[in-house]
Amino acid sequence: MSKFFYMGAGAVVAFEEKRAWIMGVVAIVGYAVYLALVLGRSGDGVPLTEVAYVKPLLQTVAGAGVAALLLNIAVALAKPGEADVKDQRDKEIGRLGDHAGQSFLAIGGVAALILSMAGADRFWISNALYLGFVLSAVLGSAVKLAAYREGFQSW
Repeated sequence: MSKFFYMGAGAVVAFEEKRAWIMGVVAIVGYAVYLALVLGRSGDGVPLTEVAYVKPLLQTVAGAGVAALLLNIAVALAKPGEADVKDQRDKEIGRLGDHAGQSFLAIGGVAALILSMAGADRFWISNALYLGFVLSAVLGSAVKLAAYREGFQSW
């Protein structure tokens, strides 16, 4: 049986690993909700660039932020002693995941810049930035989870 999702009785899961799970899942779910809202509005033959996307984008970003905050609080309240514990390994894994995730922030920013210079609609520029943020969170979380589950080489 794979140990990837094994978090049952007796399993030791670092608090920072739980936070990485929360960030990755919330980012994916939030973006999926956004896509469903925007693509659902374009179902009537309305071009994507004419769909009202600003309100759903702001709502899903805010909703994802609130959801992540509440889930982090719930996890911290479940085991309050773990919430403040962060050793050197946690810090290094966090740094590694953050550095990996930042690549998509740069890619999203460059894509938005290129779209802007090409005269693309604000819809595409906004969505390139939003996708960059989401992919950054997902990749950063995936790297952190891989480091926790498969091991981490400290340099």
